[in-house]
Amino acid sequence: MNVVELLGISSLEDQLLRLEPLLVESVVTGDRFLDEVTTHLIAAGGKRLRPVLALASAASGGRDVSREDLLGAVAVELVHLASLYHDDVMDEATIRRNVESVNSRFGNLVAIVAGDFLLARSAEIAAGLGTEIAGLLASTLGELCQGQVAEVRSAFQVARTEREYTEAISGKTAALMATSCRIGALTADLPRDQIEALTAFGRYFGMIFQVRDDILDVTGTETELGKPPGQDLAEGIYTLPTLLALGDPDVGPELHELLGRPLDQPERDKARAIVSSSPAIVRSIAVGRGYADQAAEAATACPSRELSEGLARLAHSLLDGLPAD
Repeated sequence: MNVVELLGISSLEDQLLRLEPLLVESVVTGDRFLDEVTTHLIAAGGKRLRPVLALASAASGGRDVSREDLLGAVAVELVHLASLYHDDVMDEATIRRNVESVNSRFGNLVAIVAGDFLLARSAEIAAGLGTEIAGLLASTLGELCQGQVAEVRSAFQVARTEREYTEAISGKTAALMATSCRIGALTADLPRDQIEALTAFGRYFGMIFQVRDDILDVTGTETELGKPPGQDLAEGIYTLPTLLALGDPDVGPELHELLGRPLDQPERDKARAIVSSSPAIVRSIAVGRGYADQAAEAATACPSRELSEGLARLAHSLLDGLPAD
């Protein structure tokens, strides 16, 4: 998925080239060891999806992207990177973006403290952009933590509801997507109605993104994911495809017997096979399509037709090419 091409905003490619050195500069301290840790995942690359959303929102008013716009994009990417450092400690992950995870290479304590450092740098940058953006980023961090705690509390609970799942991903994923769009709109000083429209788009987009990620965790390969598949099942995090499969009269009873406890590798593979071959995948894609339609509707209020059409295209593309699609 080429996000820049889908958005159809030609200037974004150049802005992302400007973003990369700023991203590195924002975390480099001169301490060789700390710099190696904080730039580890930056050097591994990534789609830079959250900065793209911020920069696209900032550019939607037809003006040139400013340094403030770029710094807003850096701030949201640092929050995302910090969440990856912390998530990999919680998940005991060894691979991230097809490279060794920070916790695996440097140890859990270093990964946690480095993640905290990235959050501190993000907060410092946000403070320099004004009180509204600083407050927004702080409240978003709160939402991220609430969503993560809700997910951890639900571990190995086969009775987890779709509503509980939706509330958790709204916090842990969609909140930062919404904030990415909102920060770009704020640094560009867009009218309030357009700020709200872009924020709504970001939240719906984040919901689709997490549903897609959860489908791929069941159906994808390690090469596609940049990490081993089936981690959610291994950790007892029962996402939408698994919840829908548990409710299926044909495969639900067999799956129910497997879940509710830690799984060894053969059991994990069996559970993945049950979920991926069930109607739950098609139903999960349909849920994602509903969010995509809502995202496209929100995008119609954007200041530029080019951006509106590009955002709608991006939202709908997230579910293209999935195994049951």
